[in-house]
Amino acid sequence: MYPDIPQYYYITPEELGKNARIPLLKLNDFGEIFSEYAIQMLFEIEKNNQIGKKTVFILPCGPVGQYPIFARLINQRRTDLKNTWFINMDELLTDDGEWIDQDDPKSFHRLMNINLYSQLDPELVMPEEQRVFPDPHNPDAIMRLIDRLGGVDMVMGGIALNGHIAFNEPQPELTPEEFAQLTTRIISLSEATILKNAILDLGGAYDIFPRKAISVGMKEMLGAKRLLFSMTMDMQRATVRHALYGEVSASFPITLIQRHPNALLMVTKNVTQLPF
Repeated sequence: MYPDIPQYYYITPEELGKNARIPLLKLNDFGEIFSEYAIQMLFEIEKNNQIGKKTVFILPCGPVGQYPIFARLINQRRTDLKNTWFINMDELLTDDGEWIDQDDPKSFHRLMNINLYSQLDPELVMPEEQRVFPDPHNPDAIMRLIDRLGGVDMVMGGIALNGHIAFNEPQPELTPEEFAQLTTRIISLSEATILKNAILDLGGAYDIFPRKAISVGMKEMLGAKRLLFSMTMDMQRATVRHALYGEVSASFPITLIQRHPNALLMVTKNVTQLPF
């Protein structure tokens, strides 16, 4: 072992999760993770529907594999979504600070319509005004909506290599407390984020991936009753160990959920393997 390498990088798959600062659920593959997301979404909505309570989720466009499963369950069980609000975490922007065209293959609006809204029976789906994206012209609207609805039931999403949640990029100049208070805003994407997304989504076309995004803030997400995050890629083997055992820091945003009373991190078997 080398002294300048964090010792948590050497935690074995068998030991991973022991004495961790975030509860860990190990699943076999990404299909299980997608199913778990879908089931947890369904359970929360049906529970709230039974008592006449609103359901409010903050949702990702990474991953999206849970949405067709969720839609199928909703349609089969005839679960009404009329009292449900879906707030998307983020959306990519043009250089001028506008949402990218909704016909663009990279558009999160488009991905949600394809993977979720178009697959729900029209009599069950929530009204369009309850399918919310952060607006670069009115970023404070997200917090006002959350306050009006009485809070967020659950936040779901993936985690980036640099630990960012939604597009809350690392800001090492801030304390964790300052970072936790950041709200919805326009963000300049890091080179690491642009490169990773260009490789995964655009075959390496780094030059055409958007440089800006609008993102729900850490304050809105950390204020939710429950946090459910996941990692499924081999490249996240070091990331998961940093998230579970690293110090809380604005340099690695996912570490802030160590302080949340009801957070869970789901990982696939391949992610638990040693990084090197």
